[in-house]
Amino acid sequence: MPAPDEQDLITEVRRGSHDAFRVLVQTHMKQAYDIAFSVLGDHDDADDVAQEAFVKVHRSFAKFRGDSEFSTWLYRIVSNCALNRLKHRKRKLRREVELAIADNEIASINAGIRNTEDTTVHIERVLHELPTLQRAVVMLRHVNGLSTKQVSKILDCSEGTVKTHLHRGLKQMREKLQFLKDGEP
Repeated sequence: MPAPDEQDLITEVRRGSHDAFRVLVQTHMKQAYDIAFSVLGDHDDADDVAQEAFVKVHRSFAKFRGDSEFSTWLYRIVSNCALNRLKHRKRKLRREVELAIADNEIASINAGIRNTEDTTVHIERVLHELPTLQRAVVMLRHVNGLSTKQVSKILDCSEGTVKTHLHRGLKQMREKLQFLKDGEP
């Protein structure tokens, strides 16, 4: 149940008070921004997501039943908006992601290999052959540059699980790309 002062603000917002909503926004904006930034790692995106979340909150205020804290409801919306932004960013930057993996993580595999378009195609193919969780961990950790802790929050799993899937995914990529190093077709 929301705190008494916050409950009064919620009641006023339901009655159409823009001032009461502004107070709720001012009260929770920093934490909403911090949550978005912890997922996205980008100040501009975090700012956009926090604002987007408050727009969604305003539009769906009637759905807030008050069974939990307003902040709990709001921060879940912020988290969902941030995860959606992250998914959108991943789709938009898919090509750069695959090239970054090739440059950053597969450099040892590429040692002594002619760097051709075929190499990039093979790396893309191998990346997409990884199980979904392994692929997500590799992309979030090494392409988006997120920390293990951030990846674990995004994927809602332990840091140990993230490390395990990262290790297995990179090992599988190295094994499947070994033929490039050996010079086989």
